[in-house]
Amino acid sequence: MAFNVKKICCIGAGYVGGPTMSVVAQQCPDIEVTLVDMNTARIAAWNAADLNELPIYEPGLAEVVGEARNRNLFFSTEIEKAIQEADMIFISVNTPTKNYGKGKGMAADLKFIELCARQIAEVSTTDKIVVEKSTLPVRTAAALKSILHNTGSAVNFHILSNPEFLAEGTAIQDLLNPDRVLIGGENEDAIQALVAIYARWVPTDRILTTNLWSSELSKLTANAFLAQRVSSINSISELCEKTGANVEEVAKAIGMDSRIGAKFLKASVGFGGSCFQKDILNLVYIARSYNLQEVANYWEQVILMNDHQKHRFADNIIQTLFNTVNGKKIAILGWAFKKDTNDTRESAAIYVADHLLNEMANLSVYDPKVPAEKIYIDLDNLNTRNAAENQSLVTVSADPYEACKDAHAVAILTEWDAFKDYDWAKIKAHMKKPAFIFDGRKLLNRQQIESLGFNYYAIGE
Repeated sequence: MAFNVKKICCIGAGYVGGPTMSVVAQQCPDIEVTLVDMNTARIAAWNAADLNELPIYEPGLAEVVGEARNRNLFFSTEIEKAIQEADMIFISVNTPTKNYGKGKGMAADLKFIELCARQIAEVSTTDKIVVEKSTLPVRTAAALKSILHNTGSAVNFHILSNPEFLAEGTAIQDLLNPDRVLIGGENEDAIQALVAIYARWVPTDRILTTNLWSSELSKLTANAFLAQRVSSINSISELCEKTGANVEEVAKAIGMDSRIGAKFLKASVGFGGSCFQKDILNLVYIARSYNLQEVANYWEQVILMNDHQKHRFADNIIQTLFNTVNGKKIAILGWAFKKDTNDTRESAAIYVADHLLNEMANLSVYDPKVPAEKIYIDLDNLNTRNAAENQSLVTVSADPYEACKDAHAVAILTEWDAFKDYDWAKIKAHMKKPAFIFDGRKLLNRQQIESLGFNYYAIGE
């Protein structure tokens, strides 16, 4: 039977659900789209009169929300009502790595996914298409099917996998002009119902349909391959520093090979974000669960190299500052895991800061989009020291020049474009001497910075 989708509900109004549903609503004005979340503060922020107060910073998002909100895009905490009325339900809740029990530290915690499935099963009175949007381990759909198909009611549920391939900072453009849209399922009519929605603005040759399991595994594999490239070039960056090679020159040389390509070959202090590490750990856990130890060890090394890069960067700061940072002020520019987002999940800055704090450094942090409260929460969640100690050792500044004042060193940990245009002569004039810059994103011009009298250290040089 053909499905006529008039109402969409998305459970989870976070970094995936928010932008995705906003673009769907913008492009499909005849479909009513409701994002629901139990976090009342988050929903209130999505409904804020000032679009600058949206809970997520993403270039272009405010304009999309402004166009569709209260026309056919709604944000609500009435989860059951939205489920009941919807023809299609997207599940876009958090799937963190487990921090307890079997699979601790590797497996995805599917608690929230299961709770969503049970809630959908409990309140649905009409047939639904249920779409996995969260990043999930392969064969999660089997668990959803088991819950939804054993409700004892006459309601039919059709499960689809539609993983997101968004890069934070470019999410709106990624949604409007995607490389591909991937839809996996078992019921062809349900698949075509979702194809028809995306086909409103995505060329059909970019809409790929597969079976459920291929779709689920493709998402994990895509992130693993991208992270692998980052760790690969970062491993070479360390070799470059020892041999006198320049990692940017090496990356350019190999990137011009059409078989390799230039993307994701920028050496840095390491990758962050909610997906790369979580998805690789998930892949490792799945491989180990099937006793594929060599496969698991191969992918685990990508994570180990990423951790090594962060520790190496922090150790270099300590060693360069005469083997001690105790009581020294280190300015950290950038806390988000990448530019053009306020997302800090698994940000390299958190772990570099923690390493320096273990050596009793005094940190002064500035990020243009991350509030002080979030910075302290990120450090407290590591449980390395108590909240009072973090408060005493870390100051969050609203001004980059104030953050750098009287600092022994500046560490650049997010590639915000604005950092390149700062008055670095002014910054140096108010720093302790000798003044050091540790550029974890290879953002600044070495010649210009060294001409000002800075001691400049960049990864891979």
